[in-house]
Amino acid sequence: MTAQTMTNVAQGEAHVGVQAQAIHGDVYYQLSREASPEDTFRIGVKYLDSQMPAQAQEHIENAVARGYESDEVQFHRLLALLSGRTLRQLGNEDFNHLSSICGGISRVDGGDDWTAGLRAVLRLLDSLHTPETELVVKELDALPPTQRDKILKHLGVLREGPLEDQMWRLAVERAKAGQLADDRADRVWKFFHPSPAHPRVRPVHPDSTSMSDRLRAVIGTGVFVLAAGNIGWLLLQRAQLSPALGYLVSAVGAAAFIVGGMDRNFRRERLRAMESRVIPRQRRQEAAAGGFAGEVDRLFDKYFARYVPGGTNRSYWLAQTAGIRSHLRDELVEIYREQRLDNPEKIAWLVRYLVGDVRHRWENDTLTAYRDELRMPFSTTALYTAGITAVSAGTLWMTPAALLTAPLGGTVSVLLAVASAGIAARAWFRITTERRRVKTDAAERDQQLMARLAAFDRWRKKLSRKPSDAEMAFWLECDRKILVDDAMRQYRLRPSQVIAHAFIEAPATSCRRARVSHGPWRYSKYRLLLFLLTEDGVRQVNIDLDFEEGVSCGTQRLNYRFDAVAAVRIDGVATQRQTFELTLVNGDPISVRVTESIADGIQPDEDARTLSQIALDASGLIHTLSTLEGIAAEGKEWIRHQHRRADKRLADLTATVHDLID
Repeated sequence: MTAQTMTNVAQGEAHVGVQAQAIHGDVYYQLSREASPEDTFRIGVKYLDSQMPAQAQEHIENAVARGYESDEVQFHRLLALLSGRTLRQLGNEDFNHLSSICGGISRVDGGDDWTAGLRAVLRLLDSLHTPETELVVKELDALPPTQRDKILKHLGVLREGPLEDQMWRLAVERAKAGQLADDRADRVWKFFHPSPAHPRVRPVHPDSTSMSDRLRAVIGTGVFVLAAGNIGWLLLQRAQLSPALGYLVSAVGAAAFIVGGMDRNFRRERLRAMESRVIPRQRRQEAAAGGFAGEVDRLFDKYFARYVPGGTNRSYWLAQTAGIRSHLRDELVEIYREQRLDNPEKIAWLVRYLVGDVRHRWENDTLTAYRDELRMPFSTTALYTAGITAVSAGTLWMTPAALLTAPLGGTVSVLLAVASAGIAARAWFRITTERRRVKTDAAERDQQLMARLAAFDRWRKKLSRKPSDAEMAFWLECDRKILVDDAMRQYRLRPSQVIAHAFIEAPATSCRRARVSHGPWRYSKYRLLLFLLTEDGVRQVNIDLDFEEGVSCGTQRLNYRFDAVAAVRIDGVATQRQTFELTLVNGDPISVRVTESIADGIQPDEDARTLSQIALDASGLIHTLSTLEGIAAEGKEWIRHQHRRADKRLADLTATVHDLID
């Protein structure tokens, strides 16, 4: 069969386009240096449950080498070695290891659930001596759910022929039942969100009055009191009622002016400050692309464009809220930059809350409610105006009398009183305004913090049912198994007619990614290459999988003979970005990026090379590459040679296994 026209999945340096990432600090795969053999074994089981058989095998064998053995251990040893492969895909080294494991097992009788599970695995290995597959399937059905599901998950294609068809049917039924299990649709998205950063608010700017302000207030007040006192003494010496009344009017007016002026000055300054949050600045320095400030810009642009109030034009909304957007952005950059926040997505929840709050106030027409709150009340205006009028009239009324009583002393006193009053008034206005501003800011800060804490708690509660890495791996495996079954149905193939199937798993464009500490990256969208190997050649299906939604779409189907495969290789350093490339004799290379740079997001207690091996193990690339390399080297003969190499070893192996269970 000839290959159809091919296109690359991700050629050369094509950008995969990971939009956001999260690294969870879940203590799931971590193993201390002082870990016991049992702890090491348990970590191996976790890797196996998460579809990483190579890592599982390494940990389980380490535990066995340190003396930890049981039927449960032998059960998982066999699963880790055989996971996802047929017996004919095993090499000589694998058969040697399998024979060693079976040789170390005592006769399997009685025991617990793990003993029953081990017996079922051995029965599968011995199925050459069991012509009736129904007996094998019946024994499998009788197992407890934990052991049965593990066997179906890892050994569904172990044996060929009718037994494989039955095992595959059971495995697909399990996959369909588990694909959306445990509320996947409402939980899987949570895995791709990082743990939220704790809410913060901008600290209250301290009182900005200076020593000179205080000196001007104190000295000005002192000079004014002395000058006013001297004027009053001069008027008393004159002993006339009219100038005394003028002096009294001036004193009352000064008091009214001070009270009204303080409130008036605070409201004006507060209004100016509040307006600066709404009115966009004329010039603003652009944040460097890729930096923290730039990422915060991106978040605000994203959510302001998304959360448009109903019935409002998007462009109008963005233009009218440009100043608020700039103010909020600057606040978050200021209060979180010093924390060395490794992932700006950790404050995405706060950006969403702030934008949602702006939209809510817009819809309720309270976005500029501060203008009503700070509008000058009649009492303030009346006190301020009446005070100025009274001071002016009283001063003009009493000044002639003071000058007539003491021309030089009266003149100096009046001039000092007027000058010092102006200096002292301005200083006291500034001091009282700052004090009131600090109190108001503190109250506003407390209110903001309480609101943000409430939003933080709501978001954290929403993320509380984040799935584990094992659940993510299980759902992905269910998707893959169903996709393989769909492909076989499209090609009208029975499982027993497929020599082997293999996946190349890569992140799709514009996807999000996340992982737990010491675990592989999981992606919100995948680009999958499925290979079905049959006697007639290779069937390849390219699939786009939206993992969050649980839906897939086949993008290309290719068919080619074994001898059309010219070369298979992996380009790139193990700890860096790696690309799989399959070259056909008469076609363009099929190229797909399979791993990202491990150095991106590595944690202090992680090893780059180990993470690279984990990523390859989770992607299934190890066994896929081995199979495709064999085809590229030997063509169709590889199938025949592999069968011949395996048949003799299988005969010896099943003889050993048969003695253990019968």
